[in-house]
Amino acid sequence: MTDLSTATAVPNLVEVGTFMGVPRARGVHAGQVAILGLPFDCGTHPTRIGCRQGPAAFRAASSEVRPFYPPLADVDPRAGDAVVDLGDVRVTSSEVGPSLAAIEAAVAAIAEAGAVPLCVGGDGTTTLPVLRALGRRHPGLVLIHIDAHTDSYPGDGVNTGTTFSRAADEGAVDVGRSFHIGARGTLPIEGAYDYTRSVGFRVVTGADVRRRGLADVLAEVRAAADGRPVHLSFDLDYIDPSAAPGVATPTWGGPSPAEAFDLLHGLDGLDFVGVDINTLSPPHDVAGMTAMLAGHVALIALHLIARGSAARGNRGGPPS
Repeated sequence: MTDLSTATAVPNLVEVGTFMGVPRARGVHAGQVAILGLPFDCGTHPTRIGCRQGPAAFRAASSEVRPFYPPLADVDPRAGDAVVDLGDVRVTSSEVGPSLAAIEAAVAAIAEAGAVPLCVGGDGTTTLPVLRALGRRHPGLVLIHIDAHTDSYPGDGVNTGTTFSRAADEGAVDVGRSFHIGARGTLPIEGAYDYTRSVGFRVVTGADVRRRGLADVLAEVRAAADGRPVHLSFDLDYIDPSAAPGVATPTWGGPSPAEAFDLLHGLDGLDFVGVDINTLSPPHDVAGMTAMLAGHVALIALHLIARGSAARGNRGGPPS
């Protein structure tokens, strides 16, 4: 093994393998955003296993993402040490209990330090331990879940269909103020949306968004979430598979990336204490286009986190 204390420094090198080239780190401090990979999937889907490879593809494709984003802020959100990449949580796909516990512990440490986790999965089960950790740190946590599926179905245990059923059962989120936005397509059970509503969540289907208009939907979301800690969960299958083929459950009839970005822009100013982007499945991607989309969503999230933190400071409110 090389003795690093006597190793010769080599000039003209750049680090590789982190999101957008941000510094690697083993820890965080207050005010930072921490990129955290969650390379886990349950391994139970009959044909589309691969979300465990999502974080690696996300980082690789981020070389195509540029930092300045005038629709929200013409600044670099990575400036200074504002963003660090912690690497991946050590998990074993198909081992649900131990893997979710490891994710929860990592996110809890980030949140307790006063930093904001930006997690990249991984399938949709990875959101549950994130919410468990953030819900303890931020009572009254509001969930904004953007997805082609509510993932709040009946049933026991933890799987990709019961992620938010368990979050509601455990009180990890303020269910009455939390949203599932974009549900559409075919479903495995009867009455899925009715069940999600019976749990207490607000469901805004994709058809509702088109019928009501984005401005009306955003007005409802903002009225419920303004001034409260918010977690954003963005499932990449919200975007139509013509633009995002590399996902776990592609569902036709979704919005374009531009329409998805408009929805995200409309959340500007909310107090984001956590973000997760999930279901990127590289084995099913085409030319890395979904991985690049994930990077673009993450960049928007970085701007939203920074602007939400600034808005909270301007209101004079304490950290939640």
